[in-house]
Amino acid sequence: MPEVAEPVYAYRLSAPNSPKSPKACRDAIAALLQANGLDDLADTARLLVSEAVTNVHQHTATPVIQIDTLVRDRIATIAVRDSSPDDLPRPRRAEADEEGGRGLFLMKQLAHACGVTWESGAHPTGKHIWFELRDPLTE
Repeated sequence: MPEVAEPVYAYRLSAPNSPKSPKACRDAIAALLQANGLDDLADTARLLVSEAVTNVHQHTATPVIQIDTLVRDRIATIAVRDSSPDDLPRPRRAEADEEGGRGLFLMKQLAHACGVTWESGAHPTGKHIWFELRDPLTE
């Protein structure tokens, strides 16, 4: 008998670009993953969403941050969108005493895959910083 694939679930969260949004977004995405039975991914998602939303808040003037989450086959793909195509996220080496500067490094270390996708082709209108998390049972 052929194996039946799990359905794909898509979610979108919108939040204002404010200092309160990283906490609200990380808690909402963690709860969403837990509701989908992906408890093992919730803490990593919480950290990476918080880093990505904080970066949008600190480095762009976008008024609304959108987070798209796709859940399928025990895999979560999370994309944090802003409307600032010019500000390319760049990893940097943070000093030991710095509080920030490690978000992209953490994403590369903790996610199964990650990247940046621009919207609207040759004249981008925004970008998505995305990462994929996989349940340890799928690896």
